[in-house]
Amino acid sequence: MTEQTKQAEKSPIRRRYALIASGIAAGLAAGWVGIYGIAGLQRNGDATCAPAAAKAKTLKPLTHGDVAAVNMASAPLKLPELAFNDSAGKPHTLADWKGRTVLLNLWATWCVPCRKEMPALEALQTKLGGSSFEVVAINIDTRNLDKPKAWLDEVGVKKLAYYADPSAKVFQDLKAIGRAFGMPTTVLIDGNGCELGTIAGPAEWASRDAVTLVEAALKN
Repeated sequence: MTEQTKQAEKSPIRRRYALIASGIAAGLAAGWVGIYGIAGLQRNGDATCAPAAAKAKTLKPLTHGDVAAVNMASAPLKLPELAFNDSAGKPHTLADWKGRTVLLNLWATWCVPCRKEMPALEALQTKLGGSSFEVVAINIDTRNLDKPKAWLDEVGVKKLAYYADPSAKVFQDLKAIGRAFGMPTTVLIDGNGCELGTIAGPAEWASRDAVTLVEAALKN
């Protein structure tokens, strides 16, 4: 076999190795870009949400009794621009509540704990709701869209504002940042759209413990 023939046979192998190496390099570069991009987003949120994380730390001692399961934010976190509709079908986003503290709750008619929790959420809204605070309870039923309103009547909830997202995208958006695992899911959010605390599962929101926690969150 001539030297020229040997070189010809090696060329495809070399080209294949070169392609593999190029692919690995491109993958690493993309990974670094992805990591840098995520870090950049986190840094962008830090400036806005650092005060919320600091406040959450001061609120942590109040998470006991009926609100012991609330996990206060340990790092700055900006919530996604959650989108949903009101009872008239008008679209809203979380930004509509800028400047107000929000207790955002996701519920569904098939959620057994939600049946007990919803009247407590209404009671909390009745007690503390106003220009600085609102309970924003969002239904995520994807079928039989008339059922949620009838369900609220059944459990005796008459005054709590009705919001819904039949696509359940709000749940997926919260799940994507590790803040939704099942029903109900509740997030306490400050006026800049930053997380103060999150709970997976129900809580007795009409209790003294819950009211004390929310009242403290409202203080400057």
